[in-house]
Amino acid sequence: MNPRSPNASAARSSLSQSVKLPRTNFGVLLRRWRLIRRLSQLNLALDAEISTRHLSCLETGRAQPSREMVLRLAEALQVPLRERNVLFLAGGYAPIYGQTQLDTSEMEAASRAMDLVLSHQEPYPAMVLDRYWNALRINAGIKRFHSLFLGSAGSVLGNPVRLVFDPQGLRPFIVNWENVAARLIRRVHREAAANAGDEKMKAFLDELLRYPGVPARWRLLDFDGVAPPFLTLDYRWERSTLRLFSMLTTFGTAQDIELQELRIETFFPADESTRAVLSAM
Repeated sequence: MNPRSPNASAARSSLSQSVKLPRTNFGVLLRRWRLIRRLSQLNLALDAEISTRHLSCLETGRAQPSREMVLRLAEALQVPLRERNVLFLAGGYAPIYGQTQLDTSEMEAASRAMDLVLSHQEPYPAMVLDRYWNALRINAGIKRFHSLFLGSAGSVLGNPVRLVFDPQGLRPFIVNWENVAARLIRRVHREAAANAGDEKMKAFLDELLRYPGVPARWRLLDFDGVAPPFLTLDYRWERSTLRLFSMLTTFGTAQDIELQELRIETFFPADESTRAVLSAM
């Protein structure tokens, strides 16, 4: 598409309207991202192949970035696509990354791939999650598993992280709830820190922290030291314990916000007795 054509202008206008205008200037956002990534000006300048003097001028507002410079710095800082659009707007440019709904023809191949992963995961649970851990798609395996604890409500799409924290959800059945919840809240902390302009993510974090029995120390990111390399979810069921671990799958080299933010969580039995129960179901 010709960038000067009316259609291109309309597309950019529509895309700009879908991104909130930044509350601060480019230099402040750039410095914030550099601090989030724990990089010195020297290290970022080396990664972006620019001088430290120019980087300093960009952070203080004494210099304005070109469109190419915004992209170069965003790449060096590994800024998510949604937040890159914010950087472009702060730099005075139209955002370039779109967000395409999954039910469109452009997403047909990606949609089929997700359904294939969900079906192949049977009889074990699997689900497709958005950036806020809302389940967009689930397979029959997760419906069966959740029904063991939640009855018919287990087949309804929802938010699995909320279910872990909610005393009316899965929380009473999780034997190692504090360890599991601590790992989850740490993950949400990091998402909130990595997407500084996302007020919805901050609100989600605050919501989780307000659930009864959540320790006050969890309000800090590094409240529990170094996390263990491997954690199972241990569910109390009848006279036994069902132990699962999960894997997260994302789309590689995604250039669309929707695709980059999607993740597929697949669950596997952590021992032979759990495998037997899931297979029998």
